[in-house]
Amino acid sequence: MTEDAPLLVEDRPGYRVFTLNRPHKLNAFDGALHAALIAGLEQAAADPACRVVLLAAAGRGFCAGQDLAEPGLTGPEADLRGVIERGWNRLIRTMRRLPKPVVCAVQGMAAGAGASIAFAADLTLAAADARFIQAFVKIGLVPDSGATWTLPRLAGPQRARGLAMLGDAITGAEAAAWGLVWRAVPAAQLQEEAHALCARLARLPAQALTAIKQAMDAAEGQDLNASLALEVDLQARLGRTEDYAEGVAAFQQKRAARFAGAPE
Repeated sequence: MTEDAPLLVEDRPGYRVFTLNRPHKLNAFDGALHAALIAGLEQAAADPACRVVLLAAAGRGFCAGQDLAEPGLTGPEADLRGVIERGWNRLIRTMRRLPKPVVCAVQGMAAGAGASIAFAADLTLAAADARFIQAFVKIGLVPDSGATWTLPRLAGPQRARGLAMLGDAITGAEAAAWGLVWRAVPAAQLQEEAHALCARLARLPAQALTAIKQAMDAAEGQDLNASLALEVDLQARLGRTEDYAEGVAAFQQKRAARFAGAPE
């Protein structure tokens, strides 16, 4: 893959890095970037050597959302439904369905659907001085790419409405305090922290991480009894795995566990 490709892909031990690579556009998405990232995530899902995915970005900003220069976005023939369904909705669904942790590293600006991507990841690290903004209202639109679903669940209804209705920016530090991201770190440490987090996840039991995603996603739409039942089913299955046997043995022997398939 060439350095001028819209998406750069790099394999590290146990995880795969996808770098948005349109820095001249603040990594705003066009059709080619959507297609490349969706295909890349689908390939990562099928690759047992890839246990974690890291979404990163080139340049001074994470993602400015949709590239408004794309055809079909303005004028009497505007087809926002088609653009969103073919691109953003497919991307968010692919991220959420991925049976492995998705880590996101945000520097600079994450605007519009660019912020929605960060909120859809499993664990998002943000530079403390990063800026998150749901700017849709400023062009007469509603937040999309799942933001109307994720924002109230992460930040609560009042903060979600404030972000959506006012279009104000908040910093990475504020986003962490509000529960929108996992942690905020100094900008100079962002990439190092993100790679360390991915390496740590890659050493953990993969089937357990998949089951955690499954259980927590299911919990968003079910009651306590349904979650209790799903937990029983998942524990019963995981209790028969090599990773469970290894984890128990390591605990009893007071040593670090070595889970199946984890990188050295």
